[in-house]
Amino acid sequence: MTLPDERYRAIRQTRQFLIDLCDRTVMPKIPRAVRAEAYRMLRHYPSDYDLDRLAEKAPDVIIREMEPLTRMVMTYEETKR
Repeated sequence: MTLPDERYRAIRQTRQFLIDLCDRTVMPKIPRAVRAEAYRMLRHYPSDYDLDRLAEKAPDVIIREMEPLTRMVMTYEETKR
């Protein structure tokens, strides 16, 4: 089960991973083809602005930060299914 705030963090962490793949100082031994593919993917990857807009429009899908009580209730409801 993935919660909306976990999705938000996963997207942000994936973007940072792609950025790190493009940076030779962070990951020096990456093949050129992999570095080029990471760069190509980043061109259309959602920015923080995009993620925040998505969170406003669809908080059940993605949200920046969930309140602890809401998280607990959602987790409980998922385990009942």
